[in-house]
Amino acid sequence: MVITAAAPQDVVNAVRRSLGLPGSIDDKFDDTLLAAILRRASGILCPCSPATLSGMVAASLEGLAESHDAILKRLIAVIENLMIDGDLLELSHATIDDPAAKGTWVFAAPPSFVEGPSGSVFVLGTAKDEITPLPASLSARIVYRGPLRVLPPLPGEDLPAMLRELGLLQLSRATWLKLPKQQSAFDFRSAMLTRLASQPASGAISDLSILDPQWSADYYADRWRTPKSDTGEFIARRPQAYGAPIWGYATLANGQAIKFLDFPIGNTPWRGCDVAWHLQMAIDTCRGKPQHYRLRHTGNEPCLDFFSPLPMWAHRRMMVVGSPAPRYKCLLSFSIPAQDLQSELAFLQQHLWLTPHEAAA
Repeated sequence: MVITAAAPQDVVNAVRRSLGLPGSIDDKFDDTLLAAILRRASGILCPCSPATLSGMVAASLEGLAESHDAILKRLIAVIENLMIDGDLLELSHATIDDPAAKGTWVFAAPPSFVEGPSGSVFVLGTAKDEITPLPASLSARIVYRGPLRVLPPLPGEDLPAMLRELGLLQLSRATWLKLPKQQSAFDFRSAMLTRLASQPASGAISDLSILDPQWSADYYADRWRTPKSDTGEFIARRPQAYGAPIWGYATLANGQAIKFLDFPIGNTPWRGCDVAWHLQMAIDTCRGKPQHYRLRHTGNEPCLDFFSPLPMWAHRRMMVVGSPAPRYKCLLSFSIPAQDLQSELAFLQQHLWLTPHEAAA
């Protein structure tokens, strides 16, 4: 018997085939492949922290992917997208009878689906003992939009009934695509200021970080810094003993925290970061410097570029209406069908108060 070493690309293609994905592509590890690997790993490893999930998968790809740090960064970004579309659930969205469950854990969602407005369904979740919860005849029809799996119907086919028969849980489209109450940026900011003012004194908070509203929203990461002699209200994050820092809204006086309102507030489907990003959009709008998006016309479909993170509900809508696109000097990009463009631009203005910045093709 002669043993020969397999080329990395051959191994990657074998992984793609084993996960039921379409054939090889030039980019060895695209987001679709990484999402499929993470879903499979989540069925084995979860519940666990996102760091554990990304770290274990990154270690398994040693020698096949780019550098460890580069692939780890991409895996973390894909995990975020899997949480947005509903393949992975945070503790607050998971049903589990385990008092030891930690708030930093993520859980593999059960096999489920959402019926889209066009009759296609969005397949979510993981079958722990199978590569996919679908039979081969349906799996072969899946259309991949980055991490999102879309199953279009055949003429006369009742896909929801078929999937329910297979044991998949049908989720309400209204709940999955639920939006917060539409209101003006001024009203949203005012309501949050009222909540913040009602908080008891927080006392000094060490290692606090704030989002500087004076810094350009085009450079999101650079907006975060340590307080100096700042006075006023700021989106902030405070450390906790275990897990990621807590998002919130803080009142500062001469760089010291006076009050802190933790996000999320009450029984809400939104994450703390979703509330914070939405509120910062309102703050920027009230300052007369609303955040903006860039509209590009490339190829057959227009592309929307975003420079700051989108709340989960807005990000999910962009993923459902359009599809992730290669980024161009921005944080997020989505291709949007031309027939849906005007309705999506209206959505961005009405719900996020974003303004357009037209770009040349």
